Amino acid sequence: MNPLATRNSLPNLRHLLAALEVQRLGNITSAANHIHLSQSAVTQGLAKLERELDLSLFERSVNGLYVTEAGEIFLQRAERALTWIKAMEGLFASQSRSKKPRQLLRLLTTSQLRALMSVVEYGSYTLAAHHLKLTQPTVHRAVKGMENLCEQRFFQRSPAGVEPSWQARQLARYASLFFAELSQGLEEVNEFKGQMVGSLRVGSLPLARTRMVPHAVTLLLKEFSQTQVSIIDGPYEEQLHNLLHGQLDVIVGALRYPAPSPDIVQELLFNDPLHVVVRPDHPLMKQRKVSVKALRELDWIAPRENTPAREAFAHFFTNEGLQPPERVIECSSLVAIRGLLLESHRAALLPAQQVEVEVSNGLLAISPWQLAGTGRDIGLTLRKQWKPTRVQARFLQLLRTYN
Repeated sequence: MNPLATRNSLPNLRHLLAALEVQRLGNITSAANHIHLSQSAVTQGLAKLERELDLSLFERSVNGLYVTEAGEIFLQRAERALTWIKAMEGLFASQSRSKKPRQLLRLLTTSQLRALMSVVEYGSYTLAAHHLKLTQPTVHRAVKGMENLCEQRFFQRSPAGVEPSWQARQLARYASLFFAELSQGLEEVNEFKGQMVGSLRVGSLPLARTRMVPHAVTLLLKEFSQTQVSIIDGPYEEQLHNLLHGQLDVIVGALRYPAPSPDIVQELLFNDPLHVVVRPDHPLMKQRKVSVKALRELDWIAPRENTPAREAFAHFFTNEGLQPPERVIECSSLVAIRGLLLESHRAALLPAQQVEVEVSNGLLAISPWQLAGTGRDIGLTLRKQWKPTRVQARFLQLLRTYN
C-alpha cells in the first residue's frame, strides 16, 4: 500500500477539488459557487489543506488568490490524482440505478478509500483494521458507506475472510494510484524546496538485481543521498500487480511479449544472450565444441515456466528439432543455482552478467560458445502516462546509460 494512504491525516477530496477550482477561477467566491459550497467552507478547507500539507498553495491579495510556485507543482499532481477518482465514477456510470450517476469526487472520503484498499489487500476487516490502526467497526462502516455510494456490494464472505468483487479490486487499484500521485506531488514540492528526500521503488528481475540496479542505485545515492530506495524482487506477475497499483515505480529486467497489460509501456535497453554455466571442472569445459544433442543429455537447472529465459531455453532445442530436456530443476535463485552447480555436474542457462562475481572468483565457469537464439530483451516496464519525479527520472537516465 502507498505510504500516504496509511497516514492518519489525509487530504480531503473536496478540499483538493476546491483548491483546483480556486486555482482555475482565481477567487474563492467563484470557486464556491461552482462546486456548490459556501465561501467559508472553501476558505476553511483551503486553510486546513495547507496545514496538512505544510505548504502555502496560494498568495492572498485584494484582487484574489494566486497560486504559489510550490502550489502549482502540487496542484498539477492533485489534478492527475483526481482523474483516478473520476475513473471510479466511470466504472459505475452505466450501472447506476439513479437517473444521474453520483459524483463520487464530492461524496467519497480518503478514509473510505484507504479502508477499501486495506480490506482488498488483506481479505479481512480485522487484518485491515490492525494495519490501519483502527477498530474493525470503523473500517466496516467506511467500506459500507462506499458500497452505498456506489450502489454495489464489494465483498462476499469466504472461509478465509472476505472475497472482493472485480469492482472492488479495480476501485482499490484506482485508489492506490490516487495516493501514489499525491505522494509524488509532495516529493516534488520537497524537490522544489531543495530537499531531495524522495522515494524510489524498483521491481528488479534476476539479471537486473545482480548488477544493473545496484549500480544505478549507488550512483543515484551519490547525487541524492537522502532518497529512500526499495528494491523488490519476486515473481514477475507480483511485480506487475504492484506496478499497476502504483506500489512500484519501474520494473527492470526481461521484457514480455506480448505486453501482459494495456496499461504498461516497455522500453528496450539491450538484448542479452544466455550462456551455459557450470562448475569449473565440469567435463563440458574441456570440449571445444558440443552438439545440441549432447547438451540435451545434460541435467539442467532452468528458470520456471512462462518466463522469457525458460522460453529461450526451450526454443534453443526445439529450433534444432529436439524436445527440451526433461531432467530439469526449476530455480530462479542465484544462490540456490550456485549451490546446485557446485555440488553436481548440472548445467544452467544464465546471462553472463549474472554470474560475473562467481566466474571472477573461480567458483563457476561460462561456456566459450554462444547459444544461438537465446537472447532476451532487457529493459524498463513503466505505467502508461506515469510522470516521474526528478529523482525517479534521474534513476531511469542512469539505467538507460548503463551499457
